[in-house]
Amino acid sequence: MVRYFLGLISGTSLDGVDAAICEFGDRSCKVISAGTFAYPLKIAERIQNLIMTGEGRLAEIGAVDVAVGRFFADCALALIRSESIDRDDVVAIGHHGQTVWHQPDPPEPFSWQLGDPNSIAAITGIDTVADLRRLDMAVGGQGAPLVPAFHDWLFATPDTSRIILNIGGIANLTVLVPGRPVLGFDTGPGNTLLDGWVRRCLDVPYDDNGAWSGSGTADASLLETLMTEPYFEQLAPKSTGRELFNASWLDDKLSAYKQIVSDVNIAATILELTARTIIDAIEQLGLPAYDLIVCGGGAHNGALMQRLGELAGHSPKTTADYGLDPDHVEAAAMAWLARARVIGEPGNRPTVTAARQPVVLGGLYSGVEPET
Repeated sequence: MVRYFLGLISGTSLDGVDAAICEFGDRSCKVISAGTFAYPLKIAERIQNLIMTGEGRLAEIGAVDVAVGRFFADCALALIRSESIDRDDVVAIGHHGQTVWHQPDPPEPFSWQLGDPNSIAAITGIDTVADLRRLDMAVGGQGAPLVPAFHDWLFATPDTSRIILNIGGIANLTVLVPGRPVLGFDTGPGNTLLDGWVRRCLDVPYDDNGAWSGSGTADASLLETLMTEPYFEQLAPKSTGRELFNASWLDDKLSAYKQIVSDVNIAATILELTARTIIDAIEQLGLPAYDLIVCGGGAHNGALMQRLGELAGHSPKTTADYGLDPDHVEAAAMAWLARARVIGEPGNRPTVTAARQPVVLGGLYSGVEPET
């Protein structure tokens, strides 16, 4: 009997919930079905308010947690029904939730994801694995990035160095070098700054294929100002999020610059910032040769992909060239983490997160027979 795992995640871009039903073999992942489900506007606004203000009434936080959990459950059931899969054939759901705050630094590091897993287990009737970051943090890790363990399991090869570049709201690298432990870290902004700037200037959700930012010219002096951010000089392991790279961060940098730059050229400069900080981080690794393999929403930004290729000296590929759609990688990783939890295998990599030891990630919330 074929048994499936289902992954759910919503990233820092807040564009919706990515879901994937996966069948795992011996270092293989087959996506049976996948989709992205846009947040209802009211839920998205409530999440955005919590993230941008960094505060909220306890009653509102608790209510949003349940609302998000119920929506994630609806997404899981919609995907299962689309393939006419029996719920009993889904072993577990790997539920990342919606990050609203990520604070990995002492003295009290934590990472907070909304989306009540109890609601998911009750509505779907399927065992749900959630709270995937905090045990790593409890043993000294950053709780992020999570996906390098999956990248290592799926994409590592004994004869080729590969860098898996995930460009979501934040960009992160997984460094796979034969004979060496996996490395991984957040380089800085991926899509988040550009998406926010495009929404402000054009009232559209994102820069489709990089058409707008690609039509401008990056301002070298403004880029230098943006790159004074201390995060870029930090050594790995490191992780970040919208708590740092957000509209307020950009506005502060623009105010400090004090020169007039057109909106489109600011967009071009933001795109250049993303590309430069990614390639700078790769160059610091000192690899003589490597394959650059991109996943996440940034893989669809033609202007960004072109610039990455120019800076790297060779054209990037995407995970589609290796059998996994770039839009499905993170949801598949959550499904894989659910599998790891069920079979009792560690889901973190200490060389990535700086945890003291490998640990089995996530709490297991038992599915209950849903109401008929």
